[in-house]
Amino acid sequence: MRILKDFKVPNFKFPKFKMNGLSNIEEMKVDYDSIKKEHETKSKKSVKKYEITDYKTIKEVFQKATTLYAENTLILEKYNSKEPFKEIKYKEFRSDVISLGTALNDYLKIKDTRIIIIGENTYHWYVSYMAILCGSGIAVPVDKELPENEIINVINRSKATAVIYSTKKKEVINKVIESNETDVKYFIQMNSDEELNGKTVGLNYLIKQGNILINNGNNAYMDVEIDPEEFKVLLFTSGTTSNSKGVMLCNRNLAENINAVSAFVKLYPTDRFLSILPLHHTYESTIGFLLPLSVGMSIGVCQGLKHIVSDFKEVKPTAILTVPLLVENLYKKINANIKKSKKEGLVNSMIHITNALKGVGIDIKRKVFSEIHENLGGNIRIIVSAAAPIDSKIGKWFEDIGILFLQGYGLTETAPIAALTPEYKPMIGSAGKPVICADIKIDNPNEKGEGEILIKSKTLMLGYYEDEEATREAIEDGYFHSGDIGYMNEDGFLFITGRCKNVIVTQNGKNIYPEEIELLLGDIPEIKESMVYGKKDNENKNEKELIITAKVIPDYEELEKNYGKDLTDEQIHDIIWNKIKEVNRKLTSYKAIKRLEIKKDEFVKTTTMKIKRYVEIKKEG
Repeated sequence: MRILKDFKVPNFKFPKFKMNGLSNIEEMKVDYDSIKKEHETKSKKSVKKYEITDYKTIKEVFQKATTLYAENTLILEKYNSKEPFKEIKYKEFRSDVISLGTALNDYLKIKDTRIIIIGENTYHWYVSYMAILCGSGIAVPVDKELPENEIINVINRSKATAVIYSTKKKEVINKVIESNETDVKYFIQMNSDEELNGKTVGLNYLIKQGNILINNGNNAYMDVEIDPEEFKVLLFTSGTTSNSKGVMLCNRNLAENINAVSAFVKLYPTDRFLSILPLHHTYESTIGFLLPLSVGMSIGVCQGLKHIVSDFKEVKPTAILTVPLLVENLYKKINANIKKSKKEGLVNSMIHITNALKGVGIDIKRKVFSEIHENLGGNIRIIVSAAAPIDSKIGKWFEDIGILFLQGYGLTETAPIAALTPEYKPMIGSAGKPVICADIKIDNPNEKGEGEILIKSKTLMLGYYEDEEATREAIEDGYFHSGDIGYMNEDGFLFITGRCKNVIVTQNGKNIYPEEIELLLGDIPEIKESMVYGKKDNENKNEKELIITAKVIPDYEELEKNYGKDLTDEQIHDIIWNKIKEVNRKLTSYKAIKRLEIKKDEFVKTTTMKIKRYVEIKKEG
């Protein structure tokens, strides 16, 4: 596990859980049937479609946003946890991007080359990415957790001319420099004023040099015309099921993501986004950066998961982009504290009543559940979860307390959005509807309508980098074979049920999708995380027979709370196994878990928190 090693969702506290003076709600009498009947007799209002943008390139987005919202705050970041967030305006961002782009092109003279960006989410990451997209070359965002040898491999595979890196990566980059195993011309350090010295130079220094060139009449950078179809971004996939591939994206792919989301979700310049996920992943860099920028929003940079509570309270975001693991843990922690405060019954009653009231046009959820909202900064209105399926009850709970819960679906190859929940027609549990520029169909569906998800979209990649064979295998007749399994309901909503390469095929030819079982295991409080897979039965002569096995990381806090301290490994195993037996009763017999393995260390994961199954299974030998 990389980016979320030692990941813990903070313990939200509710010291005065008074529910805004409605503590006596138990005494209220509500005729729910009459309320629902009254609502059902009202005519349904037609939904007005949102105004859809029509961007062709990111440079067009940059020009418009930084001009129209010049005085708005774009980035909020702090470099010291004891100091307040520093606010950087759109006009400052515009100046820095143009100056850096000018310096890369006409000072270092590396225009139209591949430039790696590696580091944590920080202001200069945004500046670097935009400068490259708007006319300096091909951006190659790289996972900041890569070790020295893998960084060298990515540099050589991408044929990078320059590496822009954060100060925190200086030690490992120095090792890369000393290795002399690359042909990199320049190593550019963020937040550094270092003058050009051989191969090394500070990014602040380049911005200054670019500004000097501009003041002397050099406007060449902004005169660069961007071909929407031109290869501009190279992203190496996380490789959850195979070796990492290089995905080639163009400006059109990125711009069409913005256009697509604009049709389904209305965002405003007054909105504020909290950036939690790593920017090297297209999910965050496109939907978490380019999209907010396009509408004049501000972006607060989370200073790390251990600071997430304080960051929520200081940034006061209206929206967050996240993944199921974080949402699930957030849900569990909040509800654990509600239960601890003995307000569980009260909250459930309030949810029931406020849902009924909302049904007749009276929405007081944010007021009633204000204490929960205050722990999330007080302004949160949208949570978007993507990257993997999530239990629908979690999404519904956030909706129940007054937060719009949306889900998205896509891959690096679709840059990334292929489907999204329309906010005007949410369907909890679904991955959304195909976005306006996408056509999604189910290949060779079974009797349940499940099959591989195929995607044709304007956001679809140009192809795999230096791998025409893999590109031909992945894209047939314009449709990308996602490798994911799902179905579409009669209203056109997409539901993800599994992944082709994760499927467990029994000796009798039955298909078992482990994700389905893992969602059920997620309801067990004593289980922190789980992975279900088919394990060969070494004791059986029939090597084809697979034992459905659950590898589980226990929630030791929950175990201690419910069963006491100093539990033995055997006791922990028995407690969780008894819980799993209850889950098995909900499953058809061939899907039932037959073996439990307790895992004491963390799962190896991608930066979007998906378990690298093939790595974990390989450990088993």
